[in-house]
Amino acid sequence: MRAPFCPSAARAAAAQRLRPGLRAAVATLGLGLPAASSPRRPPPGRWQRRRRQHEEPYRLRSGWRLSSAVAIGTPAGSAMAVTLKECLELQLLEVEMLLSMFPKKGEIKLGEDAVPAVQRYLRNADGALPPQLEYSIALDVGEAKVKVELQVVLPHMYPHVAPQLFARSNALHRQQQLQLNTGLASHISSLDSGELRIYEAVQWVKDNSLTYLENTKISSESASKEVVVKETLHRMWIYSHHIYRQELRKKIFDCAKNLNLTGFCLTGKPGVICVEGLRENCEEFWRVIRYPNWKHISCKHVENIETEGSIDNLRLFHGFEDLQFQAHGDYGLRNDYHMDLGQFLEFLKQHQSGNIFQILFGVEGKLSDK
Repeated sequence: MRAPFCPSAARAAAAQRLRPGLRAAVATLGLGLPAASSPRRPPPGRWQRRRRQHEEPYRLRSGWRLSSAVAIGTPAGSAMAVTLKECLELQLLEVEMLLSMFPKKGEIKLGEDAVPAVQRYLRNADGALPPQLEYSIALDVGEAKVKVELQVVLPHMYPHVAPQLFARSNALHRQQQLQLNTGLASHISSLDSGELRIYEAVQWVKDNSLTYLENTKISSESASKEVVVKETLHRMWIYSHHIYRQELRKKIFDCAKNLNLTGFCLTGKPGVICVEGLRENCEEFWRVIRYPNWKHISCKHVENIETEGSIDNLRLFHGFEDLQFQAHGDYGLRNDYHMDLGQFLEFLKQHQSGNIFQILFGVEGKLSDK
């Protein structure tokens, strides 16, 4: 029968896979690992060498794929099964060590069933393999405590197979992030197969991320000095014979919201729409509302205003407003009534657009004296 999973035995085996500096650090955490390497075993005898030569073709080496025989469960005495069990035990030990090093809430994100699933498999290896261990470690880099997250995925045969690692930070541009992960992968590949490598990866990210963060800051400052990005506010004034239907009004408001456009829609007869925002968004709005058969509509005027800052500072409207002024006329079956254009003119002047009244209606707008 296969021996049950023994944490103390796993810790002792893992001690030989830790670098001397890391072994000393783990010992100070009280995880039960010796601070120095154990004495070397005596050289194998002739019969031991022959047995090793016989088993060598069956041993799993770094980079080999996990065979289907292991995936579906192999006899307890097989060399491959023992190697798989040993790898999973080492992975659990390394997670325990990292949790001791990063005890604060949120520093390590690990699924609730990740470790128990591996433990269940170690107790009974006849079932299917557990999911690969996946977790992330939040690191504070530099005096500014910049957040860098190290994402970890462990193949079943890790540490005999390289782990999948990815470091990311909101403070890094895409190019700097790519360079950081390229350097991390190069460092991890230089370590010996069978060696626990996540702590080494953590230390490397802490020691080297600052260089990429500083390069990002320098490149951002130089780019802001050398290149001045200009944006253009596009404003469209749209006239329609009338706007009554509820479904049409809903379409207008939904489209403006989805395209981040500000302005207004004047319901009734006549109907007026103003949209302002990025040019491509305004043109998309104009295309959508006309489809499929809105015939009595035209774009009367277009404004383009260029700025070196944000176009939001040039907007005349803070949202997309629903304008409904006091109406005059017959409220019969046709709903053929006119909006109070005097109130509309006053609204335009309040938004520095009084000149648009003549463009829309062909007459100069005048407010009556009260």
